[in-house]
Amino acid sequence: MKTAAALRRDAARIWRAALVAVDAETAVRGVVRRRGGKLQIGRRRFDLGEAGNLWVLGAGKGAAPMARAMERILGERIAGGLVVTPYGHALPLGRLEVLEAGHPLPDAASRRAAARVAAFARERVGPGDLVFCLLSGGASALLAAPAGGITLRDKRECTRLLMNAGADIHELNALRKHLSDIKGGRLARMLHPARVVTLALSDVVGDDPGAVASGPLSPDPTTFGDCVGVLRRYRLLERVPPPVVRRLERGAAGEIAETPKPGDPVFARCHWVLVGRGGDACAAAARRARRLGYRTAVITSRLEGDTGEAARFHMSIAEEIARERRPLGRPACVISGGETTVRVTGRGKGGRNQEFVLCSVGALARMPAPALVASLGTDGSDGPTDAAGAVADNDTLSRSRRLGADLAAALRDNDSHTFFRRLGDLVLTGPTRTNVGDLHIVLVG
Repeated sequence: MKTAAALRRDAARIWRAALVAVDAETAVRGVVRRRGGKLQIGRRRFDLGEAGNLWVLGAGKGAAPMARAMERILGERIAGGLVVTPYGHALPLGRLEVLEAGHPLPDAASRRAAARVAAFARERVGPGDLVFCLLSGGASALLAAPAGGITLRDKRECTRLLMNAGADIHELNALRKHLSDIKGGRLARMLHPARVVTLALSDVVGDDPGAVASGPLSPDPTTFGDCVGVLRRYRLLERVPPPVVRRLERGAAGEIAETPKPGDPVFARCHWVLVGRGGDACAAAARRARRLGYRTAVITSRLEGDTGEAARFHMSIAEEIARERRPLGRPACVISGGETTVRVTGRGKGGRNQEFVLCSVGALARMPAPALVASLGTDGSDGPTDAAGAVADNDTLSRSRRLGADLAAALRDNDSHTFFRRLGDLVLTGPTRTNVGDLHIVLVG
């Protein structure tokens, strides 16, 4: 039987192995290979001698290490470019400029960065050039180009309301695309007719090209009408800023041009290559768990839906293992990945990973075997906090009572960060410079 102390040590080893496996620079170098003047990217081969200038543009939490990989692969063949990353995520580069901007909420620097990228696409890139676009999670906030009549404050308020209402990433991105001059395929329109290769590190369940970074280089199947429907579904039509509603309703009436759709010629020379995803993190975590002696299962890398319900489902599996030794014998490790949503009703501080663990604390206290839950964002950030996530075990509830942390109050007020900070059970990784969604680890000793 694994002790509580052993479970904590093993959980850290497991999540560290997962993070190493989705290192952004390594992911790019594993897909992009150069032999002289030939470049192999996945199954596609490019003759660099036939291309004009080679440019690199990028945005996201993994943009800097991805750009460093391209510099090491292409060297002096790169004519120039720029990448945008959150504050504190920059790395020194030789041929590419690095800009930092706001995340998770866009700021003035996000708007300047989007303007710089758009100007570069329009003014520097020629028809015969080859452009490498490096996209990873976080790019939506980092490239803020509000459409006509919309302010940055309008976009931020709309995003905040949707997130607090529990909207999923697909619903958020539909709105982002239709309130932007750069998302939803519009950057592809700026770069046309140059050849464009997008290298994507996906934090989106299902790895939809149109959803990663709000799809600036991909066709957008959503419409203005869909966006109005999202606001109506969450009863936000009367709460979002009026300019947002006016733009969406005008677009739905055909008064504003739609985003580029599938089949649009601007995508004829655009190629999209996935370099890393949440499934890679789950697989690496499982390999490490097996080496540590756990009977292991990855139950899904596509977890979505309500955070509390997801946590309770994981706890039901843990209890089945503890009492019945199925579907796994003990010691057992259950792994999942994805992106759940929290409907924020309180005024506390936290994120969906900390909330996931908070919702597991009561069940862990009743578990008839040593058990642990850890949940973290692979980007090192969970909501507007300094933590990647949190960890809890059988003793968390009793420890919280001794330390004056009220579980019921924390759940009621969505105050998971304060709860786990008091216990010293936050997972603090700092910026990982990657992002493939969330990772959940359940151990039963």
